[in-house]
Amino acid sequence: MAITDPSMASSWSPLGPGQSSQLSFCPSLDATKLEEARMLLSGMDYSRTTCQDEDGDTILHIYTAKGLRECAFAAAERLRDVGRLDAKEHKGKTALLVAVTANQPDIVQDLLSLGADINACDVKGQTALHLAAHYGFPRVLQVKQKKYRSMTPLHCAAISHGVTMKALSATGLADVNLQTKAAEKLSCVQMLLSEGASLLSQEIKSNKTVLHLAVKEGNIDLVRYLLRIPLPNMKDFVNMKAHGHTALHMAAGLHGNPHQEEILQLLLSRGADPSIRNLENDQPAHLLQSGLQGEQVRCQSVRQPATPFNFYQGSLANHNFSLNL
Repeated sequence: MAITDPSMASSWSPLGPGQSSQLSFCPSLDATKLEEARMLLSGMDYSRTTCQDEDGDTILHIYTAKGLRECAFAAAERLRDVGRLDAKEHKGKTALLVAVTANQPDIVQDLLSLGADINACDVKGQTALHLAAHYGFPRVLQVKQKKYRSMTPLHCAAISHGVTMKALSATGLADVNLQTKAAEKLSCVQMLLSEGASLLSQEIKSNKTVLHLAVKEGNIDLVRYLLRIPLPNMKDFVNMKAHGHTALHMAAGLHGNPHQEEILQLLLSRGADPSIRNLENDQPAHLLQSGLQGEQVRCQSVRQPATPFNFYQGSLANHNFSLNL
């Protein structure tokens, strides 16, 4: 019963911070509806209110997916009392994960206040923070950020922002809904970083940082944002490797991407080292495209002020693009 399509979710209107499970601290929780929900559950068969169906759903999963806040609250109280508040359905989602995916912030707040496990993950290893970052729900990210399994929520937010930016680019930058969603997802990245997420964190399987992810997808908005962050070790950050490739290697491989030249310039201006070689012994210049477009990138870069673009200089005819060859 867990919702996986955020387009089915209701609008975002979170409770304020510091609210507890007590009704007096939840002004938007309807007291009359809550009592009716409690009476409804008390009249049901006990197993129906505490057990799981063939898909693993509890009645709490069902109420949560439907956005029935008072019913979900009453069901959560019942399951909490029997130690089953974090029961998982067939995809490993607890009611809290369903609430996050369905963009039900009030129910998220209620479940957390009743003791739902913020660290619970589904069969894919996704936590509430991962899902909130993926779908671009910034207010859920006000809870403390932690690292989980293969990717951190910061990686999820960066990947999700990239997907939306690609969709936006495909529509000709005229889709207001996608523009709004892209802004929300970028705010997730910003919020995670403000809450202590590390730019230096690397995805376990690929060793990519958020900068690698942004550059690899040609996500110019995210690249600009990340490289504006004042880091004392910016040069180290820019030159981190993911399976041998620096962000500059990845930018050189953005053949045909309209933002390739700007990304190259941004990286070089922030200390990217063009002499670094990857596991194939290639420097970034070796990965630039051949043909007219590649020549244009090189020529445009050579025209720039001295230092950062020297790595393009050399014999263009012989494709000897690096001074360090």
